Amino acid sequence: MEIFQIIVNGLALGALYACLAVGFSLVWGVLNVINMLHGTFVVFGGYLAYFCWSYLGLNPFLVIIPIGIILYLIGYFLQYYLNNRVIGAPVLTTLTLTFGLDMIVYNIMTVYFSATPRRIRLDLGSFEFAGVFMPADRLLGMVLAVILTAMLYYVMRFSNIGRAIVAVRMDRTAAELMGIRIKNIYSITFGIGALMAGLAGVIMVLIFPTTTSVAGAYLGKAFIVCVVGGLGSVPGAFIGGLALGLVESLAAQFIGPQNAPILGFLLLLFLLLVKPTGLIGVKGYE
Repeated sequence: MEIFQIIVNGLALGALYACLAVGFSLVWGVLNVINMLHGTFVVFGGYLAYFCWSYLGLNPFLVIIPIGIILYLIGYFLQYYLNNRVIGAPVLTTLTLTFGLDMIVYNIMTVYFSATPRRIRLDLGSFEFAGVFMPADRLLGMVLAVILTAMLYYVMRFSNIGRAIVAVRMDRTAAELMGIRIKNIYSITFGIGALMAGLAGVIMVLIFPTTTSVAGAYLGKAFIVCVVGGLGSVPGAFIGGLALGLVESLAAQFIGPQNAPILGFLLLLFLLLVKPTGLIGVKGYE
């Protein structure tokens, strides 16, 4: 039964990784922008949920929608007024811009929020089924992560905005000729990426201690998931997240939890060599 426990833990972790990375994958795949702000957005969303719970007594599940709206607006205006000015530049230019913005936001949070680890503890107990144990907060986080990822897939697949985003990703020039406002779609896409990062941050603070120092780790996880699953694809991010979660869970059991992240990056290097587009990705930006 131990192997089933490991697999369940890996799937739960993978669902969290998928929700964490899907916004990063969307921005990278559609805008060709490597958003270095992504990990900081995750931490910021977690901080907002923690402070609402700690100081205002609000249940984190009640504030998840307002937090998502706040992150969306931040992402939209950053893209509309800053990133769009260099969107046609080489990828190194946009990477440098988002890196600089990340340093600003990161240091502001460190100064005003401090780097003290914070976590929301709801004390919901645990569940057991067929000898497999699962803390209730992690199970709830996994379910919420799957729901949020599925909702984004629905938006991308069936809404007019989603179709416009997909059209811009496939052929920007043709989309522009069809009347799609490219800069507006870019801003909406970046906003959705920030929104998903913030919502992932709310889930993460329910399960893991959150501090500014983990922003880089979250960004690294998003990189791996994107490479494994494929850029710009919600199903790709979901499959990549599950794959990374399972790999890290198995690695933690057999080679130690301190070595599990190394195996994740080895998986990234392997996929870059044998299938750079990811497991279900398609060829896109060069």
